[in-house]
Amino acid sequence: MDAKNGRRIILASASPRRKELLAFLIPKFDIVPSTVIESSNGTPSFQVVTLAANKAAQIAALYPNALVIGADTLVFLGSKPLGKPENETDARRMLRLLSGRTHRVLTGVCVICGNKRRAKAALTRVRFAELTDDEISAYIDTGEPMDKAGAYGIQGQFSKHIKEIHGCYHNVMGLPLNLLYNMLKSL
Repeated sequence: MDAKNGRRIILASASPRRKELLAFLIPKFDIVPSTVIESSNGTPSFQVVTLAANKAAQIAALYPNALVIGADTLVFLGSKPLGKPENETDARRMLRLLSGRTHRVLTGVCVICGNKRRAKAALTRVRFAELTDDEISAYIDTGEPMDKAGAYGIQGQFSKHIKEIHGCYHNVMGLPLNLLYNMLKSL
């Protein structure tokens, strides 16, 4: 519940990272994961904003009096999206592609509150160090990359391989807090 107006707040995501991050802004909220099927069409920014909006709209239709937050994060190398790896071979492929290169992480965020809707995207550029096959294998063996866009988590064991970051750190984790905070203020 939002202490200010008693409105129920719902995060339309099962992501443990988004849950952890949202708790920094809102101490009490519910989680109702969206079942929207993800697809990739349009520009990177359009893709993540559309998916976030679709997720939020699906849950807002079920709970019309709630404030609903939807988000979607994708990693892009050029215009090619790298979602969550399908298996260890796919994770290895993604990490090899990103090795020694700069890529973009985009997160779309949508907030729906009654008839008000805000949707925006955050962009962060991340540069990996060069990765050896042994480093990639060791990271895959942790199991950490399997549920993360681009097959890595900036906040976990992979952090030692992050050479540079330009933009919001929390965006790379899956929820750009400053962007969301300002969207909530605008409502």
